[in-house]
Amino acid sequence: MKKKRIRVLPLCAGALLLAAILLGTTLLRGGYGSIREENAGSFGRLLGALVSAYETPSDGDAAAIEAILGDIRAADRRDGRIARSIAEHWRGAYLDPDYRLCLHRDDGSAGELSAAVPGGGRRHAIVVLGYELMDGGMQPELEGRCEAAAAAARALPSAILVCSGGATGPNNPEGHTEAGLMKAYLSERCGVDPWRIFIDEAAMTTAENALNTFEILREHKIRTMTIVTSAYHQRWGQAVYNAVGALFRERYGFGVRIVGNYCLDIEPSVELYRLDDRIAAMQIGQILGLPEDVMRTLPSLRTLPSLETTA
Repeated sequence: MKKKRIRVLPLCAGALLLAAILLGTTLLRGGYGSIREENAGSFGRLLGALVSAYETPSDGDAAAIEAILGDIRAADRRDGRIARSIAEHWRGAYLDPDYRLCLHRDDGSAGELSAAVPGGGRRHAIVVLGYELMDGGMQPELEGRCEAAAAAARALPSAILVCSGGATGPNNPEGHTEAGLMKAYLSERCGVDPWRIFIDEAAMTTAENALNTFEILREHKIRTMTIVTSAYHQRWGQAVYNAVGALFRERYGFGVRIVGNYCLDIEPSVELYRLDDRIAAMQIGQILGLPEDVMRTLPSLRTLPSLETTA
């Protein structure tokens, strides 16, 4: 596995981006979070332990995480199932040294998805995550995600596509949305049939991507999904989507399994995104409706340390 080094983000850019992340996730509180109040602190400890196990792994991590899961389950079995789902997926995506990112190739093929998703993708969704617009238009990174999604669509001809992303970025007076531009790019430039493409034009963060996307997936009775995004965003996106999926299973008896990933091979242009595990933990906490005093105990995004982690 590669080492990744986290450097300090320039103050102004970091402050603006951090404010956007915090504001976007704060708007989610109370929407889908319905864990027991007495379990809030334990969920905060769980998220902190998961981040610590990734950033500074030790022999005691597994036992510490299991102890917290036991505390949560003892207080409420339903909360225990949600916590277990979050922890198990985190272990697979962030802690498993054999976890592999499936990278989009220049030849435009995505053959490995055909093997991972049988039947051409029936009742399967290719979920394409947006990226901030610039002057009301798509940046090259978002175009690259769309090219990867088009390759996935060719490999899985029976799957639907869900594009998620709202009216983001500076200088966007016409209110163009990531999802709207993505659908146009996929259909007009990549040849994907527009009837296959569903859009969420409201999401402003990865957490909102997940919440809004699951409503679309539930409506269309989707059972499995592949997330298409940039390589540095894949684990973060999966962790958040899995947490929302756990809540949907408990609320509606409806579940969608993440069975694949497909990634644009690109390094983050914003240093804060190298703290993807901390952003994921914070957004999961907001989705669960953790109170402010518990949120303040999570690993901070305000101080960007110089550290090395495995990725």
